[in-house]
Amino acid sequence: MSLTALAAAPAETGPTLEDFGKDPWWLILGKVLVIFVFLVVTVLLSMWVERRVIGRMQLRVGPNRAGPFGLLQGLADGIKLALKEDIVPRGVDKVVFVLAPIMSATPAFIAFSIIPFGPEVSIFGHHTPLQGTDLPVAVLLVLAMASMGAYGVVLAGWSSMSPYSLLGGLRSSAQIISYEIAMSLSFVAVFLFAGTMSTSEIVAAQVDTWYVILLFPSFAVYVITMMGESNRIPFDLPEGEGEIVGGFHTEYSSLKFAMFFLAEYINLATLSALCTTLFLGGWRAPAPISTFWEGANQGWWPVLWFLVKVWAFIFFFVWLRGSLPRVRYDQLMKLGWKVLMPFSLGWIMLVATIQAFKNEGYEVRQIMLITAIAAAVVLAATVLWEMARGGSEEEAKAGQSGSGIAAGGVSKGDAPVDAAAGGFPVPPMDAPHYHGKAGKTRTPSKEVTSGTH
Repeated sequence: MSLTALAAAPAETGPTLEDFGKDPWWLILGKVLVIFVFLVVTVLLSMWVERRVIGRMQLRVGPNRAGPFGLLQGLADGIKLALKEDIVPRGVDKVVFVLAPIMSATPAFIAFSIIPFGPEVSIFGHHTPLQGTDLPVAVLLVLAMASMGAYGVVLAGWSSMSPYSLLGGLRSSAQIISYEIAMSLSFVAVFLFAGTMSTSEIVAAQVDTWYVILLFPSFAVYVITMMGESNRIPFDLPEGEGEIVGGFHTEYSSLKFAMFFLAEYINLATLSALCTTLFLGGWRAPAPISTFWEGANQGWWPVLWFLVKVWAFIFFFVWLRGSLPRVRYDQLMKLGWKVLMPFSLGWIMLVATIQAFKNEGYEVRQIMLITAIAAAVVLAATVLWEMARGGSEEEAKAGQSGSGIAAGGVSKGDAPVDAAAGGFPVPPMDAPHYHGKAGKTRTPSKEVTSGTH
């Protein structure tokens, strides 16, 4: 299906950077309040949608008691979290422990201020864009806020003085560094085609064709990295319940935990809105609607198209959570460093070359479409190859481990145990004996030696 919009008329291109910075103070405050309320309501609805959709996928009912169809369940959970006892464990760094959830939630609100909801409209006689603000480097602001939010997660894990929290914080720092680089690289092709980093002007540049068509490989890389950035299944390693309890927020309760919860769902909405802005034409209506209806991209109607696209991405996140298992940490790192980053660098070089030909006056639209399809095939083949190669490596390691066991590599009696034999490195564990109080060495009982505790 073609996603070609209406022919670019001056009124259709939307606001530009020159249209910002002219609003009166009351309108600026009103925009800030609307964005804040929109995000809070989106969080409540996202929680309800997620629980209802996954309930249907798992043949369960989902929340259906608090309010009609359970619509008020998220509000009830929020009130419960706010009124619960706030427990602060002994030994934590209290200043950092308290600041960490604030550092995680605040950047999530700020990042949404540069997302365009619609074109220029009239509010109480004053013409203003439906956007909080815009900058020449607006997309970089989102990346900067995502990095600031990572500090909240890392500091929460460090200040909790808990091994589970520390492991979650370390996982988060490595994951965000890995996937934020690939996410930034996926934006470069958009910047080259649009010639700007302003979100409003990127939307204006998609008046003819959405970038999901011309830059589909960048779109595919972004969709993968946005899952890694949001710390959700299948990439929720920083808070893997089956491995490290709750990860970085294990020691948090009450309102502090609620702020981490709030930050996660706001990031979900921000990443979905940013993808809509960069690749799906922003607030513009799809081709079948915009072709037959002249007013589809004017007035307040574009807000509807924007919300439909954002909620389609939120549903995609929910669907993934109910469908996919959690990946291993080595698989997560391998995908980020060995697949997404090299592919993104090669794709950027190709896009830059095509853009140079375009600047020379060559017609490159068909070449770009063919190149995008070929690049998507290469990306899919690379991912499948890495998955198959990873499986063969694991089988080889398992075979080596088995031969080691047969040769006496793993202990009987008092022989030492190699904790990293045939697998991933783990902290060394003294199998034959363990240490008790005051550093005294004890001999394990028969029950411990046999594996029952």
